[in-house]
Amino acid sequence: MMTKDLLDKLRLDLSIKAKNGLDFTLAAAIIWALISFIWTVNTSPYNKSIFTFMVGALLLPLAFLFSKLFKTTWTIEDNPLQPLGLWLNFSQLFYFPFLVFTMIKMPGHFIMVYAIITGGHFFPYAWFYKTRWYAIFAGIIVLGALFFGLSLPNDKTYFVGIFTSISLLLITICLYFDSERKLKNNN
Repeated sequence: MMTKDLLDKLRLDLSIKAKNGLDFTLAAAIIWALISFIWTVNTSPYNKSIFTFMVGALLLPLAFLFSKLFKTTWTIEDNPLQPLGLWLNFSQLFYFPFLVFTMIKMPGHFIMVYAIITGGHFFPYAWFYKTRWYAIFAGIIVLGALFFGLSLPNDKTYFVGIFTSISLLLITICLYFDSERKLKNNN
């Protein structure tokens, strides 16, 4: 039987060994910087959406590179919670039909919707890694993207990408210090 103490220990183990997933958030910060650049290019919003999808495909290879650099562990075989991280990440794919709808019907809002999906999918990682930073930045990214998306003219929506990239960089820093604090307190 799984006790609360055992569950918390398993979550702490994930947080320390995977370093709160900061290899993914840093990779995403770079991807979102590239996305914001794409949205400055003089082409149709539909084409920008297609290029955004293409650049998004770089996330896993870039995160893998950062995992080597930061010595994070992607597979923690003795931790039964580890597969949940992958399932939480895959869950955002079920929002992609809405993203495709936006790309086809309202491509000028694509970057905002993509940022909202990106930010929103972070929320359960607050529980998974036992850190409040994912919950905080889920709200910041979702509400910030909505604000910028609704208040900016179409030719300035690249600010949604800049905002998202900066937010991801900030969460990466917070996750790093959170992971280091847990490592220090656990030794």
